[in-house]
Formats: sequence, structure tokens, C-alpha cells
Amino acid sequence: MPVPPIEEQTEIVRLVDQYFAFADTIEKEVQKAQQRVDKLTQSILAKAFRGELVPQNPDDEPADELLKRIAAARAESEALAKVAKKVSKKK
Repeated sequence: MPVPPIEEQTEIVRLVDQYFAFADTIEKEVQKAQQRVDKLTQSILAKAFRGELVPQNPDDEPADELLKRIAAARAESEALAKVAKKVSKKK
């Protein structure tokens, strides 16, 4: 099997080393970018849970009022279900 001259072999090794160094650099940059993405994702989630992603709408009702309305609607629904159950048993 023929082998290239030593000068060509040296050049091939130099180029391969250069490409490996470039690949290592790219890998490090990708890792840094992934870390930034992870931090950004955590930051966005934290802001979302604190309600800081969008400005507060002054027309929105407070959460406690909404919860009271939901509880009242649930109680009314349960009461109607009990009445309907009693009526169906009497038939």
C-alpha cells in the first residue's frame, strides 16, 4: 500500500490537529450556550410564577376574589347535584 511523502503526512497531521482543536472550541461554546439556555429557562419560569412576565392589568380581579367565586360556584354545583340525586331517587 503506497504511503504519501513525509511532508504530506506532516501536513495531514497538522490539518487534523487544527480541525480537532476547532471541534473542541465549538464543543465548549455549545456547552456554554446550553448553560445559558438552562439559566434562562429557570429565570423565565421563576418570573412566570412571580407574575412578572406581563404587566398587571388593573381590570383583573384579585386572585382571592376569583378563588371565592370558584368556591361558591363549586358549592352551588354540588348542591344542585344533591338535589338532582334526591329527585331521581324519589321517582
